[in-house]
Amino acid sequence: MRLTRLTLGAAALLALAGCGSGGDTDAVPPTATGSLERLAAEVKCKPNMQTDADEIRQAICQSGDGRFILATFATDRGQREWINDAKDYGGHYLVGRKWVAVGEDGVVKALRTTLGGDLETGTDHHAHSG
Repeated sequence: MRLTRLTLGAAALLALAGCGSGGDTDAVPPTATGSLERLAAEVKCKPNMQTDADEIRQAICQSGDGRFILATFATDRGQREWINDAKDYGGHYLVGRKWVAVGEDGVVKALRTTLGGDLETGTDHHAHSG
């Protein structure tokens, strides 16, 4: 009987903790889709194209939120491979379907309020001691 009460108490605490963390996701809109130009227009930036290839289109953007890189991909697999390689260099990533925005933490969080998407963080090499 005591074990059951402890289990119920732990479950109740976990449920309450989960409710508190959900408030932040309510402000996130559905994830945007479209071309690089369409995504850039959503955040009011004129993209400075750096790469315009079949597999990837990449531009530097400057908006009211700050400077960031915006990239779109031809395939989901190409996107994931690019992100996995890029994350080795650290950084902050806002990830949507076949697009990614890369910039400072505050910039990608601000972009998320317009573009939606998921936040990912690259490897922090400062934590490693040598």
